[in-house]
Amino acid sequence: MANSKKTTPKMGKEKRRVFLVVVDESKEFHQALYFACRRALSVNGRVALLRCVSPAEFQHWIGVGELMVEEAREEAEKLLRANSEWVNQITGEYPIVHLREGDPKTEVINLINEEPEISVLVLGANTQDENTGPLISFLTTRGASQCRVPITIVPGNLSDADLDKVT
Repeated sequence: MANSKKTTPKMGKEKRRVFLVVVDESKEFHQALYFACRRALSVNGRVALLRCVSPAEFQHWIGVGELMVEEAREEAEKLLRANSEWVNQITGEYPIVHLREGDPKTEVINLINEEPEISVLVLGANTQDENTGPLISFLTTRGASQCRVPITIVPGNLSDADLDKVT
């Protein structure tokens, strides 16, 4: 009887899984990032962070709109730096960082489609009320058909110890 296992030849360097986390100020963001870090550690993967800033809305006063976007970008960079340090503390490696201008619903799909190394999207779900969050609502309905990677939704009420048990 022939062996039914299929084998594929090793082709150079092994591809590492990249766990993408959308950075925001929500309470559940911590759980998503911690989960992604723990998963990356367990499979020799990496973490990627995406932060989106809103484009300028003041068309009449272009200078004011540009200033608001610049301030938002500076705040986003600070937030990304702080979270990058935390990822490094947990995983021993700095994350891949993406900063984009636009709606997170659009930009997360665009980034996933542009960057083939991204293999999983990790999001934290609001567990404080009925609304899990706008990005999760979008991605679990019409956005799912546009997403080429699995989406992991981490409940925001889990502790780090709870997440350690499942990663």
